[in-house]
Amino acid sequence: MNEWIYEKQKMTDALVALGHPAELADELAKNLGSPKAMSRMTTYLQYVKPTKVELVVDEMLAICSDIQAWKDKKASEEANARYNMVLNEGLE
Repeated sequence: MNEWIYEKQKMTDALVALGHPAELADELAKNLGSPKAMSRMTTYLQYVKPTKVELVVDEMLAICSDIQAWKDKKASEEANARYNMVLNEGLE
């Protein structure tokens, strides 16, 4: 089975076990976007056991924010590496 589908199903099962609607998992999956992010959400659901949908959505936003911060950091590191290469080797 596809990893994305597998992680989405695990997240859906965890949400439904807590009494939340399965449709929420579809929206979470769209926003989280990756199996790793969905796995992180599933872990949160299993250990924290949030009773309010607002807490679930808040955690989804926090995960998305962490992912964006990581992407920004990697882009900055890449730009810095290229800048240093230009300084050391010139434009040619």
